[in-house]
Amino acid sequence: MEDVLKELLDTELQAEALVKEANARYEQLIRDARSEAQAADQEFISRLPALFESHLLKIEERTTQTVAELRRRYDERRHELRSVAEGREREAIEAAVNLIIDPSRE
Repeated sequence: MEDVLKELLDTELQAEALVKEANARYEQLIRDARSEAQAADQEFISRLPALFESHLLKIEERTTQTVAELRRRYDERRHELRSVAEGREREAIEAAVNLIIDPSRE
């Protein structure tokens, strides 16, 4: 009986040692994971200015393209309106000349 008790006690001590070792590994894994997360966080934070700069450059490029497109459309529309205005001006001049030449044509 004494041998069985001694064996049980030894087994319990071994189990406790295994539990302590597992807990230590678990705690170390948590510390490592926390450390890796903090390192990744710091790396991301250090990259923020470059990301911001890259994004800002893309925005400026798109803005420049948009302004150029709007200017092109504005110029096209201005030319169209100018052509219409010139046509109407000719019609008005013709109507005025005709009215002067023949006042009865109102």
